[in-house]
Amino acid sequence: MTSLSFLVGVIGNIISVSLFLSPLGTFCRIVRHRSTEEFESFPYICTLLNSALWTYYGVTKPGSLLVATVNGFGIVVELIYVALFLIFAPPRIRAITGILFGVFDVGFVAATVLGTQLILDGEMRIDVIGFLCAGLNILMYGSPLAAMRTVVTSKSVEYMPLLLSFFVFLNGAIWTLYAVLVKDYFLGVPNGIGFVLGIAQLLLYAIYSREHNNKSSKTSSDELENEWQIREPFVSSSTSTNMDEKNHV
Repeated sequence: MTSLSFLVGVIGNIISVSLFLSPLGTFCRIVRHRSTEEFESFPYICTLLNSALWTYYGVTKPGSLLVATVNGFGIVVELIYVALFLIFAPPRIRAITGILFGVFDVGFVAATVLGTQLILDGEMRIDVIGFLCAGLNILMYGSPLAAMRTVVTSKSVEYMPLLLSFFVFLNGAIWTLYAVLVKDYFLGVPNGIGFVLGIAQLLLYAIYSREHNNKSSKTSSDELENEWQIREPFVSSSTSTNMDEKNHV
């Protein structure tokens, strides 16, 4: 069972790395244009906070090295993303990013580490860190709800990329399985929620992308019909003219 959980954890690491790297195209665009345009830094601030707490949890809890390694990688990647915001964002956004980074990623993380190290020990320390990590992860997994609502109201999947939804589903599924194997409820509950939300996103994508394709097909059919109706009088007129000429002759 230990070897199976290790294998599942390694697969989870690979999928999570793919998720961490998924905004890479956005940041290549930011560097190329030397501007953050309308992009927001807050999601990356939150992801950095999440990665930092899960790394601390993985280091603190025995046997959770795979949780620590992937989130340690996440810390490095998210730090780069936040740094690019601090470099290329307009002054106002740069100031807001700096404040949020200081409050959440430095202040909150430092307070959590110092508080749990000085006040708590043993299983109580692990439980408190796990509770904080799980709560934050649930909030992060809930963030796609806004995109899902947009899909339903607009009947369009334009703002919910299929690849990202698929990786959210895979990430939730594999880490839920890992949590079951190692009996880690703090890891299992938020990722179980992420797994369910991932399924919901894929279902919405299947429903509304089909509707979009049907509408596109109907629109094309209507356009062809309208085009024929426009052309038909010209054909009739031409034919009538030719007949008149023949009769006249």
